[in-house]
Amino acid sequence: MAWHRDRVEAWLRGERIAPITIDCALTPRCTYRCVYCYGQLQRSQDKPLPRDAIIRFLDDAAEIGVKAISLVSDGESTCSPFLYEAILRGYRNGIDMALGTNGYLLKNERLEEILPALTYLRFNISAAEPGRYAEIHGCRPECFFKVYNTIREAVAIKRKLSLKVTIGLQMVLLPEFRDQVLPLARLGKSLGVDYLIIKHCSDDENGSLGVDYAKYYAMVDLLREAEKISDDNYLVKVKWSKILSGGRRNYARCYGPPFILQLSGSGLVAPCGMLFNDRYKRFHIGNIKERSFKEIWQSERYWEVMRELASERFDARKDCGTLCLQDKVNEYLWGIKEKNVPLLEPGGEKPPHVNFI
Repeated sequence: MAWHRDRVEAWLRGERIAPITIDCALTPRCTYRCVYCYGQLQRSQDKPLPRDAIIRFLDDAAEIGVKAISLVSDGESTCSPFLYEAILRGYRNGIDMALGTNGYLLKNERLEEILPALTYLRFNISAAEPGRYAEIHGCRPECFFKVYNTIREAVAIKRKLSLKVTIGLQMVLLPEFRDQVLPLARLGKSLGVDYLIIKHCSDDENGSLGVDYAKYYAMVDLLREAEKISDDNYLVKVKWSKILSGGRRNYARCYGPPFILQLSGSGLVAPCGMLFNDRYKRFHIGNIKERSFKEIWQSERYWEVMRELASERFDARKDCGTLCLQDKVNEYLWGIKEKNVPLLEPGGEKPPHVNFI
């Protein structure tokens, strides 16, 4: 966030800012049924986005000043026939593009086309053994081998073409997956990817997924052992601050959505993915199938919702699910706005992926 001081200062002055990062999907559908998936709590049965809505959105995002788009959100964007065109369109518009995917439908023959246009390609994988992979991801064991080969092919293309794209793995960790931590860390190293991230599992405000955050504490030694598998070319990184947070927030207001917004694969524009469900309709802003994203962003409704989340009428400590996408941005902005933390110039060299806040 410190590298986007101009936008933070504009927000502090009360100006209407464009998001730095938008996290979205091209469809609410998915080929897997992962046991930890927050998407099952959103109950979205809508159809995928049509091509015209996707292209208009990408053009609007570039026009208003969005810097990065991650194709993740609540659906598996490889299910959309327009995935490859969307990546290339966003890239040509000057937007940093990224894709998070289970990789099963990702076409190996299209990798050489899209990898130069991506800032990062992240494979969501929480097991290193076919049987456990099938149990955790809700798919057939054979899917593991297809994904394995796709990861290997992506790494080979990156090396052949000397591309800057970062290729990584992400493990969503539940305590019952502890047997897969070390095998997955070793698998990532053998595949030649750049990193493995081990992250927490988010739950809603009612604890619907039944995540017991207290059990993470007993895994500290195991996770530290996994991090030791890192070397100069491969990083195993645990999201310690969230895994050891106990699922608690240290801020009361939600200031993050104007900076990092989420869109559902159904086209719904909402402040964050945790509010996609119909029971949160009071926070729903519009749909890019029906109106252009630029019109939605300029609308009074958009800013009315943003003000509501930042007001005393909303308490992020009890009205939100745990450890959301905007969590760290919220911590940063809370410190500046409420705790008088000075807005300092960033030091050192600009980090990679700086537009994905």
